This record gives sequence, C-alpha cells and structure tokens, in this order.
Amino acid sequence: MTRVFSGIKPTGHLTLGNYLGAMRQWVQADQHRSDALFCVVDLHALTVDHDPARVRRLSRQAATLLLAAGLDPELCTLFVQSHVDEHARLSYLLECVATDGEMRRMIQYKVKAARERERGGSVRLSLLTYPVLMAADILAYGTDEVPVGDDQAQHVELARDLAVRFNQRYGHTFVVPRATLPAVAARVMNLQEPGSKMGKSDDSGPGIVYLLDEPDVVRKKIMRAVTDSGREVVYDREGRPGVANLLEILAACTDGNPAELASVHRSYGALKAAAAEAVVEVLRPVRARHQELCADPGYVEGVLREGANKAREMARPVVDAAYRAIGLLPRVAEAEPVSGVVLNAAR
Repeated sequence: MTRVFSGIKPTGHLTLGNYLGAMRQWVQADQHRSDALFCVVDLHALTVDHDPARVRRLSRQAATLLLAAGLDPELCTLFVQSHVDEHARLSYLLECVATDGEMRRMIQYKVKAARERERGGSVRLSLLTYPVLMAADILAYGTDEVPVGDDQAQHVELARDLAVRFNQRYGHTFVVPRATLPAVAARVMNLQEPGSKMGKSDDSGPGIVYLLDEPDVVRKKIMRAVTDSGREVVYDREGRPGVANLLEILAACTDGNPAELASVHRSYGALKAAAAEAVVEVLRPVRARHQELCADPGYVEGVLREGANKAREMARPVVDAAYRAIGLLPRVAEAEPVSGVVLNAAR
C-alpha cells in the first residue's frame, strides 16, 4: 500500500487555503487509498520568535481541526511531531548529508529570513535548516507520496535529493518520495493581496478566511476581496489574479472548473456572492464538528497519544537502520535486573 505523509505547522489559525490546498484532499482521498500519516509539525513553529503558550494552543487547535475536517483515526495516523523523537534523531543525520548551499537556495528561507531582518530581528539557524527536519519527517516513515501545496514542492525535492544521496553513500535505507499536488486551488491567494499566498502566519486578517470565522465574517471578507480593472469575469491567472483567485476558490468548493465558472457569472459582485456562499457551506460542518470536539478534549488527547505510539513504531526501525548505515554504534541494551536483586545499590 502507498504510504502518505503530510504535516501542518501551528504558526497561526488554520485558513481556507490550508483546507482547500491540503486538508480536504487528505480527508477525501489520501486517508482512504493509502497508509496515511498526518502530523502537527510543532518543532517547525520554533524556527521564528514565538510565544510558547500560543504554540501549544495552536497545536491543539490544529489537531482538533484536522479531526473536525474528517480525518478518521481508524483510517489514518494523526500525531504531534515532537511526541516522536525519531524526527529529531534523523534530522541531525540528514544535516550531515545536506549542504549549506542547498539550504540557502530554499525560496522560503530567503523570504522568511528577509522578513525577519526587516523586522529588526535575528535569523535563527533552525530557519535555515528546517527543510532538513522536514525531509526527516518524510523519510522516517518510508513515505511514497507527500501531498503538499506548490510552495512546499521544493522541500519535497530536497527530501528526494537527500534520500538518493544517503542511499548512494551508505547503502539503500530510504524510500525516495514524490510530491502530489491537488488539481484545483493548490495555492489559495490572499483576498486583499492576490499575489501572495493566504498564509496562516500572516496577520493580514481582512485577506484571510480562517476555518473558525463566523459565516458573516466569511461573507464580508470575500465581498471585499480585491478584484481587477475591467468588469468582465475572465479566468486569467496572470492578467487578472484577483478574479482568478475567486474563481479557483469557487471551483474548489463546488468541484467546478474555473474557466467554465467564469462564463456563468456576469459581474464581480455575482462572483463574490457565489464564492462567499460556497465557502460558508464548505466550512459549516467543520466548524460544527470542531465545537463538538472542543467539548471532549480527552478524545483528542487520546487520538494524539495513540497516533504517536503508532508513528513511533513505524519510524524507529527506519531511523535505527540509518544510524547503523552512517556508521554509528548500535545502542547497548540495558541489563535486565535479576529477580530480587537491586543493581548498583549503594553499599
């Protein structure tokens, strides 16, 4: 069976972009056709300045929303990254295989590092090396496919390169993964800045639809979305990015085709109204289920505990094999105490 791994970072409240670009595909397709693991990658949230309490709160919220969106613990494995030590163990080995040049060529590093410098902050080393940790997340499980948005495809390519390089140098150890992209709305754009991704780490609220936004808030944000010059509704990603973004959102919510939907709507107002209602209806069951799960936090904690146990069982043999392959001594097993005898007791 094909093994799928993907993760979501708790750096902000989850958005419509997270849902249409990743979560819905995980729920509707990936967990049914594959041996699937989905992870709240909380270690990645530490690469920039953060509030520890907020990271914990957002990690719990992200896990709850993934369940609310429809991930089924009977079909897939859902867990928190930091609960499985093999991620960090493997990350260091892969740092010993990666190069400084590869890290500095990562587009997201360039963008995020520049943003940190503009804010007058320092750039953490973990921001440079986190693509290696992401590669460890993937490779630890013998992953075949990684469903991601197109902005993360470069990181999956790095995971592929590191797997191939490790296998060539130290013997076959890792499965070489491949990225899979959703057909529509792989990258939902900011409603106020259609040239930028609708990112959960962005504080630009008016351009971002959050999964827990009230219906009236959703409608207001979409009705105020930036469009383009002209009045005709045309699907043109390069020439009319604002309208194209709305058409792609509507298409993703209704299983339609953006170009065909453009011919149905006579005005920008009609397109916005249709998109707003489609988004409200798509998010309605997610919000309702999230409310139910929040009333039963013990259930969510149990899912994460069982998920971590399952993930650990899958990852440990792979990571142990990598340790042996690269030249590290195996762990010395602890001696079993003899019945009735206390070892190393003070005399």
